[in-house]
Amino acid sequence: MRVVIAPDCFTGTLTAAQAAAAMAQGWQDGAPHDEIVQVPLSDGGPGFLDVLATSADDVALETIVATVADPLGRPVPAAVLLDRAAGGVGGAVPTAYIESAQAAGLHLLAAAERDPTRTSTFGVGQLIEVALAEGARRIVVGLGGSGTNDAGAGMLAALGAGEEPRLRGGGLALQDLGDDDLPGLLAARDRLAGVDLVAATDVASPLLGLQGASAVFAPQKGATPEQAQALEGALGRFHEIVTRTLGVPTDLLTGRPLRLDRSAGAGAAGGLGYGLLALGARRVSGVDLVIETVGLRNHIAGAGVVVTGEGSFDWQSLQGKVVSGVAQTALEVATPSIVIAGQVLIGRREAMSVGLSGTYALAETPAQVEAAMMDPVASLSARTARVARTWSPRR
Repeated sequence: MRVVIAPDCFTGTLTAAQAAAAMAQGWQDGAPHDEIVQVPLSDGGPGFLDVLATSADDVALETIVATVADPLGRPVPAAVLLDRAAGGVGGAVPTAYIESAQAAGLHLLAAAERDPTRTSTFGVGQLIEVALAEGARRIVVGLGGSGTNDAGAGMLAALGAGEEPRLRGGGLALQDLGDDDLPGLLAARDRLAGVDLVAATDVASPLLGLQGASAVFAPQKGATPEQAQALEGALGRFHEIVTRTLGVPTDLLTGRPLRLDRSAGAGAAGGLGYGLLALGARRVSGVDLVIETVGLRNHIAGAGVVVTGEGSFDWQSLQGKVVSGVAQTALEVATPSIVIAGQVLIGRREAMSVGLSGTYALAETPAQVEAAMMDPVASLSARTARVARTWSPRR
């Protein structure tokens, strides 16, 4: 039987490639007669560039290394993946890929530093500047895994939208912005008008509201309930200033006013999606973009089962994440799919709703979680071997 191993990273423990290798070894141990294909994936968050680079062995991709600001303004190494060849991975125009987490990622912060009221996306804007300097006519920004909640204000500042220090001072500082503190925003948008700017997001959340960046994701980045509420107000204020500066855009299909703050993906990466949309970006699903780029459908065709995975299989996994993307792709070619996760926090009915045929956890109790974290490779391999004996036909 042909088995496709297509996991996301296991956040904080294994990259997608490491997870795929561990799962492949486990499946080989449990079912040595099976053919195994490894296709590590990303939804636009951490590992985005590594996955794209790995998938393009036959294409000359260039890595441009840069030093940019991390969420607290400290220098950190980052990269832009550049496809200069027409018809390559990027398509018909020179294309740059940016992983926003390399500049604004939560993993760049120590536990005591995680405070989305003061972290900034300034470094993401610096990476976009690198891409522009290299002549990219299409810039794909992968969003996910951020430690920020500033609606992309820092990124816009780096691109010349304004010099007010509060633009790069974190989400909470935005509540004190003046009406004229984005004097260069129109010029920044016009400068990018000839570039196909793409926001590859891991969620479709709006900027504001109960499903928005501050309410849902700020607490995961260290915000208290009071801070999350204050951030909601600050991002609302920022939206007012952006709207005052740019005017209200019109939906070309309906002719109705278009609310950027309500657009799908505006709340991604702490509202970084909103900042990109303000520059004229179009939003795509990050996992769909990666799945298409790596040719997952072709790998799955004829396979007996597809095995995906991630650190925690929870309600967020059902929308815009690698697991749901893999399950949907497998459904389209009538191939069963299963997930092996560090923890499984949703029920069988919810898993079946996205097309999964089985869910398997490495750990179910706090003690088991701690044990699995001690040696994640061995734990993942061992669990995968047991799953393989269940799914692989015996000889």
